[in-house]
Amino acid sequence: MKPLILSMLLLAAGIGLYAQDIKYTNAQDLPLYGKAIEATSGRYQRFPAHYEQISRGPLWRLSLNSAGLYVRFRTDAPSVHARWTNGGNHMPHMTDAGCGGLDLYALLDGKWRFVGSGFDWNGAYKKDHERKLVANMDPLMREYMLYLPLYDRLDFLEIGVPEGYSVLPPLADTPKADRPIVMYGTSILQGGCASRAGMAHTAILSRAVNREVINLGFSGNAQLDLEVAELIARVQNPAVIVLDYVPNSAPETIREKGEAFFRIVRKAHPEVPVIFVEDPIFTHAVVDNAIAKEVQDKNLAQAELFLKLKSAGEKNIFYVGAKGMLGDDGEACVDGIHLTDLGMMRYASHMLPTLKKALRKAGL
Repeated sequence: MKPLILSMLLLAAGIGLYAQDIKYTNAQDLPLYGKAIEATSGRYQRFPAHYEQISRGPLWRLSLNSAGLYVRFRTDAPSVHARWTNGGNHMPHMTDAGCGGLDLYALLDGKWRFVGSGFDWNGAYKKDHERKLVANMDPLMREYMLYLPLYDRLDFLEIGVPEGYSVLPPLADTPKADRPIVMYGTSILQGGCASRAGMAHTAILSRAVNREVINLGFSGNAQLDLEVAELIARVQNPAVIVLDYVPNSAPETIREKGEAFFRIVRKAHPEVPVIFVEDPIFTHAVVDNAIAKEVQDKNLAQAELFLKLKSAGEKNIFYVGAKGMLGDDGEACVDGIHLTDLGMMRYASHMLPTLKKALRKAGL
């Protein structure tokens, strides 16, 4: 198809979308999930405001990303739309849909199913967006879950439906939010490089066990900063805590700060199961001797910490090793490190048995 004709068709589709009478509801009026605490620097951000004064600059800036957050609502509208403003972040190894876009799921026959995503065809570095997420549906009351951007901040969000329909608070308690799972980690845990937010492994695991997951992933900056441990300590009644910081933490960092980080968490949550996770064996480690040794050394430090805690009498702790985490065919990564959707699915499948075991230990 010639570029001019394609452009005219896309323009016509846009005119058709915005010619509809769409009524928007500010998402401020809808329940938001995935936050460690409610009192953060902004509604769609992850750290309390005073952390700007005590956290390292890169860590603070990453806390402004809305990774892992999701809005819940219901409507019987035949279409669902969104208007949102983000920071305009763009990365060459990740889709705009995952980096700064929205990801809509519907509860169908008791299961969460992907039904539409929000992004702009020409959206790189663009900050204001308006998109139809899904359309042409039978006008039946459905529950929805809207995942927010993984690698960008979200400044403003509205949910739209055609005139005559309403956006209402949810009724279904799913994913269950009474006892959340807290996961702390790196760029991979933050969601790099899922094609859309619902494919981050934290979101996959949340749907698999039907429980809210709090994503405390900070790209390149899971370096056992103790204020993150203090934030985890403030989470109300967590079910399980997952510590997946190894890819960003040098062996000496794990040996110097690992136990102190754990003790802050354990003091606040003495009975909560804690899962320690190894560094994945990255796909290029089969040929890159330096990365193979780096992974080996980091995982050795993590194993030493775990065994030290076990020897000290800690009973309610679990360990997930790297073997098999990403499969054995080398196809799980974008750049050798960050995960494709295939990698995210494999990671989640690898984690799931231990996570279920820990949830049973927590009485769930």
